[in-house]
Amino acid sequence: MRFNYDVIVIGAGHAGCEAACAAARLGSATLLITMDMNKIAQMSCNPAVGGIAKGQIVREIDALGGQMGIVTDRASIQFRMLNRSKGPAMWSPRAQADRMRFMEEWRKVIENTPNLYMWQDSATGFTVDDGAVTGVTTAMGVTFTAKAVVLTAGTFLNGLMHIGRVQIGGGRVSEPAAHGITEQLKAMGFTTDRMKTGTPVRLDARTIDFTKATIQHGDDDFHGFSYLPGVKRVLKQRPCWIISTNREVHDILRAGLPDSPLYNGQIRSIGPRYCPSIETKIVTFADKDEHQLFLEPEGETTNEFYLNGFSSSLPIDVQFEALRRIPALRDVQIYRPGYAIEYDFFDPTQLSHTLETKRVRNLFFAGQVNGTTGYEEAAGQGLVAGINAHLKCVGGEPFTLGRNEAYIGVLIDDLVTKGVDEPYRMFTSRAEYRILLRQDDADMRLTERAYRLGLATEERYRAMCSKREKRDEIVDFVRKFSVKTAIINPRIHEIGIEPLKQGVKLRDLVLRPQLDLTKLATVIAPLRELIEEIDSERRDEIVEAAEILIKYEGYIERERVIADKISRLESIRIKGKFDYSTLHALSTEARQKLQRIDPDTIAQASRIPGISPSDINILLLLLGR
Repeated sequence: MRFNYDVIVIGAGHAGCEAACAAARLGSATLLITMDMNKIAQMSCNPAVGGIAKGQIVREIDALGGQMGIVTDRASIQFRMLNRSKGPAMWSPRAQADRMRFMEEWRKVIENTPNLYMWQDSATGFTVDDGAVTGVTTAMGVTFTAKAVVLTAGTFLNGLMHIGRVQIGGGRVSEPAAHGITEQLKAMGFTTDRMKTGTPVRLDARTIDFTKATIQHGDDDFHGFSYLPGVKRVLKQRPCWIISTNREVHDILRAGLPDSPLYNGQIRSIGPRYCPSIETKIVTFADKDEHQLFLEPEGETTNEFYLNGFSSSLPIDVQFEALRRIPALRDVQIYRPGYAIEYDFFDPTQLSHTLETKRVRNLFFAGQVNGTTGYEEAAGQGLVAGINAHLKCVGGEPFTLGRNEAYIGVLIDDLVTKGVDEPYRMFTSRAEYRILLRQDDADMRLTERAYRLGLATEERYRAMCSKREKRDEIVDFVRKFSVKTAIINPRIHEIGIEPLKQGVKLRDLVLRPQLDLTKLATVIAPLRELIEEIDSERRDEIVEAAEILIKYEGYIERERVIADKISRLESIRIKGKFDYSTLHALSTEARQKLQRIDPDTIAQASRIPGISPSDINILLLLLGR
């Protein structure tokens, strides 16, 4: 038994698993402390990964050599590419997962990662020496020492669950809360507060009338989360179902509001605006007679269903009575009710972009303790924190991602620059450069960086290089190849366009909305031959990537020019150069916020709420710019 490690990670949720794997794979002796080794990467709420903007984060995690995409593909029971009716900057992958299989796959990853060890226990505090964390103490009375520690405690820090007027201490149902860490960090000067979130009722499929629900099938194509060849969906695919609430349901819920912890004063913490409870929906949207709900399977073979859209903390009898007023759920039986949970989080402006705390060296925070919500946001933070915890041990340069490089970069910059006033959830609208941050090209943006770091494998790097080479061959061919009317017009009716009056470049045809490379390949033999040379396993992925570059070339280039201009401000470093409290030319609000956050660059300073363009101009003037 060893008690000395390079990196210790507290919590084996989505952030903790990515952090521990990253640190260990980079070479640090890593210990993952978890209360229950049978709940590795538990999907506490929705049995799904991805969604709008969240799917892009998962693809970025995979491109960087993380594990979430691989695990999700292996555990997937339905995959859908959302927003296909919009441009590719908005396409977002989402998968239903088998909850048990997801945990099993993560357990395999953890147990088979060199340098990674586990300890089942509850962390209760840190050992700190001369302003730097040096280890972790546990409920069993064990002290482990480490060069760096990553805190990823999720909803467990003083967690408290609410079902009506019933309150149960815990981090999630049937699992105890963690005590001691918040209290120690507060004593050390950290700012902390409470947040709340919730989860819906779980239903028995044997008691659901699916004839009164609308079926929703997944996609049956090449898309997935992982860029690695050979990582495919292997489980039986299952549909989801759509149902709706009605006036009768709303009346019952409304009558129960006096016993709702959200409305009777029992809960006062900050809740999610973009994923509201059903009681919040009927109050906020009082004019609506119905709200759409989704019945989602929890696994490949289980009868347990998740009722997406019906998060609630109402008393059990109110939830049950309301559910039975939905036609498909007239005879429903439930496995457990929905509940709300309150937990501690820490103001993320107390962190640097590496996710290291400013108050205590070598201590990193990731996940819901930073005020975020969602598995994907947590995992992205965990990966960055794990990388930097390792780099801190070996004296490497910090690893950060820019807003023009990754949604993960947007996420972390938003947290450390702006802080949070509600649980932070990623949306495509939060990214200024979403045309550059598409889900199809995360590997092109990030894999080379991860390979140089030592996290992306040789196999992953070669796969990316091969994809780029084949993609660029297609793009170059399309730009240069001339289409002759004599060749294409006799067969042009096959692709649904009018005969050409004169020859054109193939690119001009690809730019037409009703045409794509696959259609054109049926009538243009050289294009077909070029595509058929690509390995069949990755052919569709590469053709799609090439087509996006061709069709959206102008938009991509315009956004890249804007990003390059902004990046000049990112290069002007100001951290440690000013005592902002003495700069009276700045507004009072600017002095206070700049002093508290101490931004790294002029660009980061400009994103702080309350910092005006005139404040930025003053800083540039003082820098001689």
